[in-house]
Formats: sequence, structure tokens, C-alpha cells
Amino acid sequence: METRRDERIGQLLSALKRSDKLHLKEAAALLGVSEMTIRRDLSANSAPVVLLGGYIVLEPRTASHYLLSDQKNRLVDEKRRAGELAATLVKPHQMVFFDCGTTTPWIIEALDNELPFTGICYSLNTFLALQEKPLCRAILSGGEFHASNAIFQPLNFKETLSYLRPDIAFYSAAGVHAEKGVTCFNLEELPLKHWAMSSAQRHVLVVDHSKFGKVRPACMGDLNCFDVIVSDRCPDETLANVAASENMTLMY
Repeated sequence: METRRDERIGQLLSALKRSDKLHLKEAAALLGVSEMTIRRDLSANSAPVVLLGGYIVLEPRTASHYLLSDQKNRLVDEKRRAGELAATLVKPHQMVFFDCGTTTPWIIEALDNELPFTGICYSLNTFLALQEKPLCRAILSGGEFHASNAIFQPLNFKETLSYLRPDIAFYSAAGVHAEKGVTCFNLEELPLKHWAMSSAQRHVLVVDHSKFGKVRPACMGDLNCFDVIVSDRCPDETLANVAASENMTLMY
């Protein structure tokens, strides 16, 4: 039998589907209870959410060069615009790969609820977004969970992913450079990104403008590995020229 505490925990989980953290005061206002009540709710070891530094999160965070929760609230409008533009590329009944990151859920958010499609993902926040689409068949890769970027790293690709060939793949990145290519922060993301790059028929890079000209530690591939770059604004002249020379489509 579900208790009032269980109901409140469920409401917190729903709120965290679109934001990786929720301030304690905001949570109290949302649930209509005191902050002390929420503290008591979260004190049990079985709670799937925890209180950390005044914020409610899905799991404990440790210091890192990239935290999903830190990036979620940056350039939200820019990410939303890029996501809405990218969503126009999805057609009914396609199989679509969705990368991790904080821009990707905005692509899913912009998809019509009447659109039937299959979504492949490997991150928790992307999976939660796919669950909101009534005609989506969601496939989540299993494996080891990495809390800092909320991804599941498969232990064996042959179990599921080797049998899939997406029609289109959407990628996130932390750096897009004309000479150094497309990069991200976390090495553990590369196996999934590279799998999609070898398996999908069309490759779409979706980033906000702050990623242009940046180089991060983990290399996804050269710029010409992608068919389309979608962003909230046009990249600089150097990047735009490279895209044009490689017959890449720019959408902004």
C-alpha cells in the first residue's frame, strides 16, 4: 500500500524528469509540505532521491569536470531552440538514436505526441523523456551506471545494440572545432557514440553555440562524420566553411 511518503517521493521523481536537481525550498512549495517533512522523507536508505547541498538529486554526486546537474540549467533557451529544430528531422516509424546530455531531451520534448517511432538511448534523463511520448517504443541499453553523466555503459554490445540499425542518430557534444573535430568530456560515452556512428544511416549533431570552437578530452570524430549540424545560431566562418566544403547541412 502506497503511503503519503511514497506519493511525495513519486512527485519528486516526476519533477526530476526535466531537471536533474531541485532546490529543497522549491520541492517543499511543490509538495505543499515543510522542508523538514521532505528531509524526513529522504532520510530513509530506500529513498531513490537524496538531499545534497540543499538540492534534491537522483543520486549522490561527486566532484567532476562535468556534472549533468550543472549543465542542465545553462543556456536552456538555446538548447530548446536547437532541439525543436532537430525534431523536425524525425519521420514517422523511424528508429532514432538519442545521445546523452542536456540538449537531447529537448529534441524529444519537441516531437509530436502522435508521432510513432522507436527511440534508442543509454542515459537516464533521455529515457525518462522518451517515456512521456505515448507512441514511442523505448529501448534503453543496460550496463554499468555512471552517476556524473547519468549513462548506462553496456557490458556487452551484442546483447541488444548489435542488432539495431537506426534511421537517424542525434548526438550531443561539448566541443565542435573545425580542425580538432567533435569532442566530449567523458571517455565512457565514446563506445555508445561510436556504435551509433557506425550503425545509423544519418548523423545529426545538435549543440548550442557555446560548443563551437571548443576542444574537450574525448574525441567523437572529425566534423565530416556528421551529415547535419543543428544549433541555435550559425557557427563561425571557419566552421561554416568546413561544413560547406564537406557538403554538410547547417540548421539554425
